[in-house]
Amino acid sequence: MDSAALRERVEAEKATELERLGSNRFLVALTDADLATGTVLRAAADSEHAAHATFGRWADHENDPAARELFGWVADREAEHRDRVLETLGEEYDPRDGGTVHSYLRDRTDAVERVAAGLVGRPLVSVRAHLQIVSHFVNEADEPRADLFRDLRSETEEELERGLAYLDDHCDHEEDWETAAAVAAYVVQLAYDDYADSLRGLGVDVKPVC
Repeated sequence: MDSAALRERVEAEKATELERLGSNRFLVALTDADLATGTVLRAAADSEHAAHATFGRWADHENDPAARELFGWVADREAEHRDRVLETLGEEYDPRDGGTVHSYLRDRTDAVERVAAGLVGRPLVSVRAHLQIVSHFVNEADEPRADLFRDLRSETEEELERGLAYLDDHCDHEEDWETAAAVAAYVVQLAYDDYADSLRGLGVDVKPVC
């Protein structure tokens, strides 16, 4: 296996989950059906802040130099993302940390698992989330904020590419690739389970209407 095959496998195995996470119901789940601009931006800031905290912890406690450098770069980028979202929010807000996905990520101790979970599974979800936020602001005729999230999406795709490149360089055995695929897929599943639970709590069917 290589990184292209790993990505293809995860996206194929979790095609239904990723499709639903990329639907217009994502923001309904993320905001408890409050689609006001401030609510959307605060939820986005929470997500960027949690990612900054996760990668910052990894950078502080990672033994592999290449992974440590990668995690530090992502931590800085996610802090920048958070600050850019807060700037456009235009009000004082202290972002919240945590969440099911980040609890799982922070329990990973192996570098390959961390990269697969945090820089493959997580961004496969995040790029879809960013696209829904872009669509939301396009519908609101708010092009500056739509452009912001287009930029964040593009930069998150770069994180994904760097994660895949790391795995190409550091997965020495087929069992490394199998582990990477399993943890990346599990992150997608966790994100989907949170999404589905939120919609069910709102009385919304998780299955799209045909």
